[in-house]
Amino acid sequence: MAIALLDAPLQQALSEANLQSSATFTPAQVEALGQATARDIDALALALLPLARQKASAPVSHFQVGAIAVGGSGHWYLGANLEVPGLPLNHSLHAEQAAIGHAALWGEQSIAKIVVSASPCGHCRQFMNELNQPDSLTVLLPDGGHDLGDLLPHAFGPADLGIREGMLSAGAGQFTLNDEDPLLLAALTEANASYAPYSGNRAGVALALDDGRVCRGRYLENAAFNPSLSPMQLALSQLMLGGGHGGQITRAVLVERQAPIQQYETAAQTLSRFTAIPLAKMMIK
Repeated sequence: MAIALLDAPLQQALSEANLQSSATFTPAQVEALGQATARDIDALALALLPLARQKASAPVSHFQVGAIAVGGSGHWYLGANLEVPGLPLNHSLHAEQAAIGHAALWGEQSIAKIVVSASPCGHCRQFMNELNQPDSLTVLLPDGGHDLGDLLPHAFGPADLGIREGMLSAGAGQFTLNDEDPLLLAALTEANASYAPYSGNRAGVALALDDGRVCRGRYLENAAFNPSLSPMQLALSQLMLGGGHGGQITRAVLVERQAPIQQYETAAQTLSRFTAIPLAKMMIK
């Protein structure tokens, strides 16, 4: 179990609070864990990274990475890398992206800090630069905190393409569907909450599991295009962070807006590597 990788005081504190498998921590839980382990906030975050890392799925590289996004609300969101079996590595989801996407799904409007055990790659730095306050974002590493601006000098970002709102603060879409299917409406909610200022392709995914849970994902675009996070990647990341697996998926739906690009083919291909359940599609205009 992942908790076995942590030191004894942290193991005990997590067990007593029944947080051994948690992927989200409230401000009160963070404070209680810090007090129980006599750690300050930054030390606690770094100590919890193995918990995030063990949620990774890396069948290609066998290199597991964990990250934590500290939301402006004070909540902590775990993330881990996700590789898609049989597909090229550019289909992979990076841990920092997973953590930020996790925070977005919980309605965070800003990210104060990204915690990771090694300096983030350029792909992740570019993805972080799409947030609404990249100039004030701190990247916490074992050697201390670093401003994103120092890690990504002379950056190219949304402002260079005339976009003033960041990934987490952009306005929601107003699309509707004449349908009462709860799973379809869950995907629609994510499509409306998605961030697609460059293509206009708002898109959301919802995966129904055999235990009644629903894993959601939304499209989060990037000014550099390639670091964009697909809705299927994020939904599958939520599945893995929650301790699930592809065999638990009973239905899968994608809702996306008609645009110059489309998610369906790539999303269906990605899903097929985890389950034989087909991906249903609904277009919105």
